[in-house]
Amino acid sequence: MEDRVYKGKIEKLRSKDRIQMLEVDRVVELSLEGIHASSILDVGTGSALFAEAFSKKNLSVAGVDINEKMIKEAQKFVPAAKFKVARAEKLPYSEDEFDVVFLGHILHEAESVEQVLSEAMRVAKQRVIILEWPYKQEEHGPPLNHRLKTEDIVETAEKVGYFYIEEKPFKHMVFFRLGKT
Repeated sequence: MEDRVYKGKIEKLRSKDRIQMLEVDRVVELSLEGIHASSILDVGTGSALFAEAFSKKNLSVAGVDINEKMIKEAQKFVPAAKFKVARAEKLPYSEDEFDVVFLGHILHEAESVEQVLSEAMRVAKQRVIILEWPYKQEEHGPPLNHRLKTEDIVETAEKVGYFYIEEKPFKHMVFFRLGKT
């Protein structure tokens, strides 16, 4: 799976075009819609694009990434956040430690989607958010053979034990809200 990990430049991850394509503000609003949240874990934080957006909503932000370089860069963008080098399959946090766990474009990079969803469920109090590329070849994002089918994500979430699964297709990605109850 190492071949699926992003190795490009930070600037590309934070470009104006990419921010617009990812609909960052819409994602943040939908992630928090209908709940009171004070903390969030951004798994696979990368350049902290979403961590920064969540911090602007006055949430306590933590983030993990397997790339130490990304963690150092993320800290520059969100100095108040607590970032750690860690794998999505083994999160270094306690059960129910965060109100929301955000998985932004990382499931397609995971060694085990089931393990990532299990770990996210373990550390989330209220909700897990998944943002993934649609299962179609596009100019943006990973090649088709790295992408996940929506039905496979839903099936794995059900298998792990998520009670509530909501999917919203966007123009360039698919947004999921998962609940434990």
